[in-house]
Amino acid sequence: MWKWMLTSGVSPLPHFACFLLFSLACSASASCRGESEDALTLDATNCSSSLERHTRSYNHLQGDVRWRRLYSATKYFLKIDRAGKVNGTRKKNCLNTLHAWLPGVNWKSWESRPGIMEIRSVNVGVVAIKAVNTGFYLAMNKKGKLYGMEEYNNNCKFKERIEENGYNTYASLKWKHKGRQMFISLNGKGSPRRGHKTRRKHLSAHFLPMMVP
Repeated sequence: MWKWMLTSGVSPLPHFACFLLFSLACSASASCRGESEDALTLDATNCSSSLERHTRSYNHLQGDVRWRRLYSATKYFLKIDRAGKVNGTRKKNCLNTLHAWLPGVNWKSWESRPGIMEIRSVNVGVVAIKAVNTGFYLAMNKKGKLYGMEEYNNNCKFKERIEENGYNTYASLKWKHKGRQMFISLNGKGSPRRGHKTRRKHLSAHFLPMMVP
């Protein structure tokens, strides 16, 4: 509570005018601060919305497709045969015909090529691998077994990572064994290894995606 004291020869009007000016200044300052805070909040919201739109616009998040031969460090090409069995081959005459896919093409030039895989990005760092010649998706079940699937599902998702030696590793996105990742792997005889026996550092789990000429 302000108390005005009258003294001899001094008018209370100057004191009242000063107080009025001080009150107006405080009110204007508070209003400016409120507007500034609202503006900052709005800017942050707009920035977040812009960032989300930008992230979703990346082409590699979904739909990016590569045709590659997956060549393992154990010197085998990964393939899925017409029965859905996964194994490796060193043969240069491994059939890779595409009669059902592209009719009218000269298939003699394709029949001498090892198995070609369609590697499709389904999310950031996650791919689906499909044998071009048979149409089977590469999949891994809960026990770490590799097999071919006619229909795409969560067992067909693999985390793709480039290792320090330049090779790629592919770990099941859905399944782990006692907290450890399970990898696509071909042993020294070209047979797939069970996922629980694989490690990222094993050369049998390293693959070089070779471009298809």
